Amino acid sequence: MGHRLSAITTRTGDSGTTGLGDGSRCSKAAPRIDALGEVDELNAHLGLLLCEPVPEELRALLLRVQQDLFNLGGELAVPGMSLLDQAALERLDQAIAAHNAALPPLREFILPGGSRAAAQAHVCRTVARRAERSLVRLREHEPDGAEGLALALRLLNRLSDLLFVLARVLNEPGAETYWDHQRADRRPPSSP
Repeated sequence: MGHRLSAITTRTGDSGTTGLGDGSRCSKAAPRIDALGEVDELNAHLGLLLCEPVPEELRALLLRVQQDLFNLGGELAVPGMSLLDQAALERLDQAIAAHNAALPPLREFILPGGSRAAAQAHVCRTVARRAERSLVRLREHEPDGAEGLALALRLLNRLSDLLFVLARVLNEPGAETYWDHQRADRRPPSSP
């Protein structure tokens, strides 16, 4: 592999288009570029989470996730390329099961927050959901490539679940704030 990023400023995107890895150009507002940007933002938020003190086991897991997200970015940047594998999904499933088993059951929805690391894991979770939605839009916009996005969609879905579990793991016991769901009577007023 040569030096991929030898020229950072190319000025080729000044007109609102960008180049894909296959040499084609498309609008920076295209669903593929939107999805690529969402995955990139998720990876950056994970990098911010890794700036917090997290247990070494979680650090290794999140670094592996960042690698998988770069693979997903590669798939989005080069239509038809396949870089993700089933092992990435299996790692997430195993991590969810292992970490969730050690947590107390939830009595109610929890508010995002607690420690800085837990709050950042919640931010990552919401960005993962947004990235997942952008992949769904891409699949609807480019139905011919929909099959290639199936694994990526499952990966982002599981990743958001994992990040929810990790937010709970990163909080001190008792630091979670449960949703106080004061339910108002929502029946429509009766007519006279």
